Amino acid sequence: MKDVASENLRSVAFIGHGQTGKTSLVSAILFNTGMVNRLGKVEQGNTVTDYDEDEIDKKISIQAAVAYAFKDNHKINMIDTPGYANFIWEAKVSLRAVETGALLVNGVEGVEVQSEKIFESLQELKKSLVLVINKMKKELADFDSAYQSIIDSFGKNAIAIQYPLGKGNDFSGIVDLIEMKAYQYASDEKGDFEAVDIPAGLNEEIQKKREELIEKIAENDEKLMEKYFDEGDLSAGEVASGLKKGILSGDIYPVLLTDACANIGVTHLVDFIIKYTPSLVDFGEVDTVDGKIKPDKSEPFSGLVFKTLSDPFTGKISIIKVLSGIFRPDSVYFNSRKSVDERVGGLFFLQGKNQDSAGEVKPGEIVAVAKLKETRTGDTLTMKGKKIQFPEITFPVPSITFAIEPKSRADESKISNALNRIIEEDPTVKTQREVQTKELIISGNGQLHVELVVNKLKKKYGVEVTMKPPKIPYLETISRKSDVECKYKKQSGGRGQYGHVLIKMEPLPRGADFEFENTIFGGSIPKNYVPAVEKGILETRQSGILAGYPVVDFKVNLYDGSFHDVDSSDMAFKIAASMAFKKAMKESKPTILEPIMKVEVIIPEEYMGEINGNLSGRRGKIQGMEAKGKNHVVKALAPMSEMLDFEPTLTSITGGRGSYFMEFDHYEEVPAHLQKKIIDEAVKEGRVKEEEE
Repeated sequence: MKDVASENLRSVAFIGHGQTGKTSLVSAILFNTGMVNRLGKVEQGNTVTDYDEDEIDKKISIQAAVAYAFKDNHKINMIDTPGYANFIWEAKVSLRAVETGALLVNGVEGVEVQSEKIFESLQELKKSLVLVINKMKKELADFDSAYQSIIDSFGKNAIAIQYPLGKGNDFSGIVDLIEMKAYQYASDEKGDFEAVDIPAGLNEEIQKKREELIEKIAENDEKLMEKYFDEGDLSAGEVASGLKKGILSGDIYPVLLTDACANIGVTHLVDFIIKYTPSLVDFGEVDTVDGKIKPDKSEPFSGLVFKTLSDPFTGKISIIKVLSGIFRPDSVYFNSRKSVDERVGGLFFLQGKNQDSAGEVKPGEIVAVAKLKETRTGDTLTMKGKKIQFPEITFPVPSITFAIEPKSRADESKISNALNRIIEEDPTVKTQREVQTKELIISGNGQLHVELVVNKLKKKYGVEVTMKPPKIPYLETISRKSDVECKYKKQSGGRGQYGHVLIKMEPLPRGADFEFENTIFGGSIPKNYVPAVEKGILETRQSGILAGYPVVDFKVNLYDGSFHDVDSSDMAFKIAASMAFKKAMKESKPTILEPIMKVEVIIPEEYMGEINGNLSGRRGKIQGMEAKGKNHVVKALAPMSEMLDFEPTLTSITGGRGSYFMEFDHYEEVPAHLQKKIIDEAVKEGRVKEEEE
């Protein structure tokens, strides 16, 4: 393995909406740099980074995959990320492990919804951005239209670095606006090219784009601006240094052109990444929870676990971004988030699913290690005694829930372990055992996401399950204060049971969850029984009295009670607290909350009326509408229960031309006339007894 200095490392996440060609571009880079001996194709299922069976079958990326390439004493670490809404969190998390996001835009469609969402994450993390208009050889590809959609979506920091030779099927190369040179690519997909004259008919447009580039570079540097005003141009060296500075600061988003499947422009993109995008060292410091650390090999080792892979045969693999110090194999490190030691065996670089021995690893690298016992995605590894911890990774709240049932007793015995392995790999999957119905509930980011989890259970772990209709994760809460007293007293010969509590319950603001307060004075209940009271409430709140859903956003104040010297116990006070909670719920005007989703629908203008009407019919509240390039965006808030079948409806209305993004936003009270239906269904399912309505 080549030894590359940290300043010569480039880490790039390939991000963007689905079907923009991220996997194909990574495949072409690997081919052009000699890392593989054939140009992998998604349609043929032979790319390096789409290696999962489901990815090959569905021809989409489902999980982020790591690969690397060498060129000119540099190494490019690449993360190929999914672009579909169900899996977009993988792209957002991957940005934590890179310095640059290469955001692909479809040359036909322009900027699409998931690209805008991932751009927001990139901005929040203050990463550098390179924009790549891909699929330029498609019949309807249009540089001007795609470029304008970029400006409309991402602002005037976006600036063209290249201009196309040919349009649509005739796209054959690029004009480099920095060098003012044209390059024609061969038509054999080998990535070969030659310098040619800039076509005379393009001179005027090329000159205009060149001036826009120079002005953009100059406006971010006072000295360059002064020279540009005086002389009307900048030298090649000044353009290069100004461009690199602007990319690092986030003031310039360079726009380049490729067609990955035809292998056009890919070599120039690689050269651009090497020459202009930053290394970890260029950023100077890395933020930690308690301060900053320098990405230097002389510093203590620290690394962020940004992804976990799980395999029934090879076990768990943790993928780590090394942010400081030297990461050495066969050593003991400290998980600062969990405060446990971890023994690290061999280190290896990932080329898709293949593993290459790594040896010692420098800052800026992305490396993998197998079989860490306690470490999970989002954890920090460092040296013992060092208080280095990186900000935690926030995962999305699941947007859809299903009940699953093992098909056989053998499946039932294996399902818990299999699900735990899947959750290690995908922390956005949530599971729980429903208290009332004993159903096993699985939640994910969309129906496709959950279906793929079920598929993985069968293919990877030999566990077959059936899926039942999606369950809406309703919650219950209270609307007013109450003050109740409950005494649990039981005598059955010998030692009895005695617990007596007085509690006040009151609503809390939405999202506050739960507070417990002990204001007892004078020892009416000994302190050692107070935790049992809180535990009784915590356990009982998992199943509300209306429809058996968890109770949230309330406060309990334990202010009085009594005890018996002999008969009182933790269990007695726990039961008394449970009884008091149920009584207080009844007197506090309980109500049901439903999850409200933030929805953004991207559609051609002619479908606006029909989509708005459809959303309104789903109890949706339109929040706004705006133009985005040639499309329009409808923003709305709508109940999850009404949106479960929106995807096929949208496809039907727009003929497949619409797309949408949906994520959890907040909880809101269910209208009274619909609460009765939810309660009746809960009684029917046995979640609550009829007399508890």
